[in-house]
Amino acid sequence: MLGSGTRWLAGVLIVACTVLVGPSAPGGAPFAGAPPVEAVVDVVPNRVMTWNICNPCEGDDVDRAAEIAAHAPQVVGLQEACVRDVERIRDHLEHRYGLVYRAEYGTVLRSWGRCGGAPWSPGAFGQAVLSAAPMTDPVIVEYPDGGSEDRGYMAVTTTVGGRSVRVFNTHLAQRRQEAVRADQVGVLAAEVARHDRAIVLGDFNAVPNAPELTGIQALAADADPRCGPSPTGGCEPTTDWHSKFDYVFLRGVVPLEHGVHPTPHSDHHPLHADLDTTGRPAGEAGPGSR
Repeated sequence: MLGSGTRWLAGVLIVACTVLVGPSAPGGAPFAGAPPVEAVVDVVPNRVMTWNICNPCEGDDVDRAAEIAAHAPQVVGLQEACVRDVERIRDHLEHRYGLVYRAEYGTVLRSWGRCGGAPWSPGAFGQAVLSAAPMTDPVIVEYPDGGSEDRGYMAVTTTVGGRSVRVFNTHLAQRRQEAVRADQVGVLAAEVARHDRAIVLGDFNAVPNAPELTGIQALAADADPRCGPSPTGGCEPTTDWHSKFDYVFLRGVVPLEHGVHPTPHSDHHPLHADLDTTGRPAGEAGPGSR
């Protein structure tokens, strides 16, 4: 049996180790050094967010989770997302901030260079949607022509602002591939047109007055009314190179407020929009409509 002096010394050592190491994140990763954010009570039920988290970049999943938690959207669409990163982000959101999200993935590429893993079992790369509400009817579509890299869109049905809505998340072809993006918009718009109430999130790699965006702009309005095909001024850039490439397009949904949030953790900035989904969109026939 240990003497009282020995037990006292052991207790001191345990406390000292706890102070030095700090509490652990999911999977054993320490939380020490994570940027503080204001205490989060719950998600904002009518808020959506889109964010290209940049890959390959030196972004840390703890920092990415902090960015999302600072705005606590009901739904967030991520682009350039590795499945493992999204899993860690989701764990940090739950265990650090008490924000519980479900995840669906829109994998279009398996890339060891981007996502790590074993060369014979590389990580999955593409889009992801995190939602505080359950998601149903997930769809993943790879564009027939991705351009210089495979690209696609995903879609889920979930709840935003108390109403069921179809949410799309996409990442179009890289810059200087206008014709490819125009074809991709055609594929995406054909599906969006099937729904009376839809939210389209994503990195479109094109400025608001780019001709290739007209196909989606004819169906859905930008959450920022200053950023239409004929910008009225004040359209906020969403990238480090001072261009707007990131969008929240709305079909049958009314925008209330929006914000762009510059961040050091990606070359794209998170964009959020608060929405009114309670009104009946024009042309909706009633409970049996899409």
